[in-house]
Amino acid sequence: MGFVKVVKNKAYFKRYQMIFRRLQEGKTDYYAQKLVIQDKNKCNTPKYRMIVSVTNRDIICPMAYTCIEGDVIVCTAYAHDLPKYGVKVSLTNYAAAYCTGLLLAHRLLNRFGMDQIDEGQGKMTDDEHNVKSIDGQPGTFACCLIAGLVRTTTGNKVLGALKGAMGGSLSIPHSTKQFPGYFLEESYSADHGIRERNVYFNEKFVSKG
Repeated sequence: MGFVKVVKNKAYFKRYQMIFRRLQEGKTDYYAQKLVIQDKNKCNTPKYRMIVSVTNRDIICPMAYTCIEGDVIVCTAYAHDLPKYGVKVSLTNYAAAYCTGLLLAHRLLNRFGMDQIDEGQGKMTDDEHNVKSIDGQPGTFACCLIAGLVRTTTGNKVLGALKGAMGGSLSIPHSTKQFPGYFLEESYSADHGIRERNVYFNEKFVSKG
């Protein structure tokens, strides 16, 4: 009789590490959450996360940060709040995502008293609105985008909320190659007019509420 090696012995089970439940269920991308891990030498300096969730009937954009007790929601913007500002139809398209991100930025800066420092992008244009710090004023509000398990393909509605938040004077690291109008096959060219047409698809869009 040949030698049979026992693979799953006591040493194997002592070193076995269980997979996280939410990772096994496909609910949480823990690799993406490494971007918001708090440094141990920076006490009470939270890293803010802009979370974008798109459902069949709504778009939810909360701003959160992590502490020992759990996540703390600073403020939230919903697509069903847009009818108060003039957008009464099409609350789940790219234009509604842009408006929801813009509404979140205005609510957040108003909460921290930073809405008078930079009024943001008054009108949706193809130009990039990059926020810069002003001498003698608080620095720009920096956060990162958390899209969850959504594939951030070119022209995704999650990126529409990102574009709206940047238009409202939030500093979010991103790449312009993922906005609508970017074509890889045509030598890295971009049709910037598609972005404006996607946002102004709803004629009742208002830049500020």
